[in-house]
Amino acid sequence: MHEQIEGFLQTAIGGLLHQHDRDTVAQQQPDKVGRPLSLPSVSLWMAVLVAVLRGLQSQRAIWRLLAAGGWWNLPCYDIGDQAVYKRLEQEGWQPLAQHFERVSLLLAQWLQPALQAYHQRYTPLASFATEVVALDEMYLDQVSRRLPILRHFKKGEVQLLPGKLVALFDVRLQQWRAIDSIAQARENGMKHAHSMLASVQRGSLVLADLGYFSFRWFDELTELGYSWISRVKENTTVVVLHTYYEAGETFDRLIWLGAWDAKAKYAVRQVQFRQGGMLRQYFTNVCNPTVLPLPEIARLYARRWDIELAFLTLKRELGLHLIWSSKSVVVLAQVWACLIIAQVLQAIRMEVALRAQVDAFEVSLPLLIEALPQFGSQGRDGIAECVRQGRALGIIRSSTRLRIQAPDIPPEQLIPLPQTTALCRQPCYRHEKKPDKQISSDKRMEPEIEVHPQRDRLVAILSQREAQIKAMTRQTRPQAVPTEPKVDQRRQTKAKIPWRPLPQVQPDPSIVRPSWAFLSPFVASA
Repeated sequence: MHEQIEGFLQTAIGGLLHQHDRDTVAQQQPDKVGRPLSLPSVSLWMAVLVAVLRGLQSQRAIWRLLAAGGWWNLPCYDIGDQAVYKRLEQEGWQPLAQHFERVSLLLAQWLQPALQAYHQRYTPLASFATEVVALDEMYLDQVSRRLPILRHFKKGEVQLLPGKLVALFDVRLQQWRAIDSIAQARENGMKHAHSMLASVQRGSLVLADLGYFSFRWFDELTELGYSWISRVKENTTVVVLHTYYEAGETFDRLIWLGAWDAKAKYAVRQVQFRQGGMLRQYFTNVCNPTVLPLPEIARLYARRWDIELAFLTLKRELGLHLIWSSKSVVVLAQVWACLIIAQVLQAIRMEVALRAQVDAFEVSLPLLIEALPQFGSQGRDGIAECVRQGRALGIIRSSTRLRIQAPDIPPEQLIPLPQTTALCRQPCYRHEKKPDKQISSDKRMEPEIEVHPQRDRLVAILSQREAQIKAMTRQTRPQAVPTEPKVDQRRQTKAKIPWRPLPQVQPDPSIVRPSWAFLSPFVASA
């Protein structure tokens, strides 16, 4: 099966990189000093992809592939290993990024027929959304301290991290949608996430972890036409606007995010239920519980873990945990090569799952990678054989992922929202001054300290009283006092802070709420 995957890559990469080679030759000046390029770019990048696919773990292994030849009908290149090191640094990672986009387009077209047939039989995930994407970040593993600029850093320091990836993952197709790299591992990825959303259609559902919990981010997603689901961050204040349903610890209601200094612009929905010993809470801007029921919210947010497993595939199955070089250009080339191979492997697993009519995570990717070459060496269709013998060989088995069981609320028990309710207000985001707060210009910058007029007399009285207490203590014989057991401070319950009433929310009817269908609440009929 490796030969089949390599054949697909050869077909997909050929046109793009051959054009790159022609452009490179055209740019070379005839009177330029130096030896002409003897290694075409297409051969170099093919060797990089084959190295990732075959599990090779160094740049020197790429040189061995090129020097030995014989694969993909390529000749043996009479070059040294230093030539490969220099070419990887000079070529950059952009050709592989362009190839990633081309491969992703071809794979999406290949998966569409099977996906449509699957959706005709089963209800699609979040049927109201055009797409379902998960947003997250992944830190790249530390590089070795071989470069002189890195040798003074100690093992484990953040300076040895080559950066991190900000990614969007298509949950339905199990494909990477957009990738962006950040050189500084501690840099906030919110700006990069904004730019990547341009590749996602309006009306899509975005699943993100608490790293992207921000009132401003939620409001911007709403205005751009994206629905979203997020967990509830600790100590987030809310003001209840309307309760659709409430029974014990389970509720479904409309709320305002933020009650004090930070305030979101649009009313959102909050749901809560208990599963076992854990109380689960979620926020979403899909305000109609008949469009997105409570069990579907829990099911969708659990699928946010898909992107975490996709990151794990990059590191565990494709060797991204072992970085080839300390140079950023080579690191990014390895990242894009791993992403291209991951796209192909994820597409094969998705095709097997769709044909077998099972969930993608019921198909074991490690066992699939192990079984495909065996079927391919016998001249059989690896995908068809995995579908036919998958259950018998354990390739298709029950998924071990956690399944969250949420209560199902009957629609007739929902209390509709009055039609005249305003669902917008003036926002105030964190690290911004409140728009209605006025700062007095005549306020003193430094308070004046006043001295009490009888300070000296008070000090004398206190000193005299202290001397009398010490004298009485010396004259009095100490008596045995029964000792009381010490109270464990950890077991003492802290005093409850008196509850203070939340400020009254002032909705602003003049603000026009976006007209996206998922924002429409469940209102009473006229």
